[in-house]
Amino acid sequence: MTIDFQSLANPGVRTLHPYVPGKPISELERELGITNIVKLASNENPLGISPKAKAAIEAELKDVTLYPDANGYYLKEAYARKFGLEINQLTLGNGSNDVLDLAIRAYVAPGEEVVCSQYCFVAFPISAQAQGAVIKTVPAKSDYGHDLDAMAAAIGPKTKLVYVVNPNNPTGNWLKEDELKAFLAKVPANVLVVYDEAYFEYAHGTPGYPNAFAWLKDYPNLIVLRTFSKAYGLAALRVGFAISHADCAGYLNRVRQPFNVNSLALAAGVAVIGDDDYIARSVANNTAGMRQISAALEALGLPYIPSLGNFVCFDCQREARPIYEALLREGVIVRPLANYGLTHHLRVSIGTEAENQRFIEALKKVY
Repeated sequence: MTIDFQSLANPGVRTLHPYVPGKPISELERELGITNIVKLASNENPLGISPKAKAAIEAELKDVTLYPDANGYYLKEAYARKFGLEINQLTLGNGSNDVLDLAIRAYVAPGEEVVCSQYCFVAFPISAQAQGAVIKTVPAKSDYGHDLDAMAAAIGPKTKLVYVVNPNNPTGNWLKEDELKAFLAKVPANVLVVYDEAYFEYAHGTPGYPNAFAWLKDYPNLIVLRTFSKAYGLAALRVGFAISHADCAGYLNRVRQPFNVNSLALAAGVAVIGDDDYIARSVANNTAGMRQISAALEALGLPYIPSLGNFVCFDCQREARPIYEALLREGVIVRPLANYGLTHHLRVSIGTEAENQRFIEALKKVY
């Protein structure tokens, strides 16, 4: 029996390409038979797990035969208390890309429009296309950043949702508070703005960088995304949040899968929220590493995009794929960006000082 699975698939799914993650260390070990590999491809926290989160996971192991709290009450309560929010404003996700997908599924019907910037986080157009949305991609500015004026102008009668990432992944550039407020003032009240702050902890404190939580009362059409995968060091456990108007959160929770965040992740999240020392060390390591890698790129004469994330996107000034593959043979994994149309660029995550230096020496050798 022959089945045409393409014709059976939803129209939006037929031409989709799966999300391509950073190459795992184990895969490179299998392919090249090398060890002592440094992975700087996926914007992970290089410091290892928070001691408090580790202790919380170990304490929770005894109950892994039980389903987790589907509502994640204690994690929501801890998060709301820390940031001055109401529990009913929070929607839990299996990472922030999960709640991004929830927003699209809850509010965008097939044939309706969404607006995003060129070079925005690729998970958004994947989810939108799968939903059958019409994607209006606005060309980026010359610095690879969002053109907010053009994005506002792209909003039409069929637009349901606009996606803004700050700092942007994979480029790292960022938008200032006055720019964003001017943009939000132009967006009709019946158009949702999904504002992705996955790298907030690294960017927070930079003059002019906003804290969108303070805007939720003034802009009820705003949905803010945060994650525990970056500065909080829980990438493998997958914990994220959407923070929104309570009524909006109610609809997000209608399409949320039950038990979408596991019990170990919930316990670790509660613990790491209270580990201010770990967050401070993570941010300090990132600041120092950003200086280290930026200086090395400047010394090599390689242009890069100034970043407020925990990564740097740099221009190889020729096809980047051969350089990426040569770095792999040196045991250093970075991220190629051809799937974003940035065929001359690579993205390198900030690691420890030693990991950064390993990347720098490898880049000098292969370049």
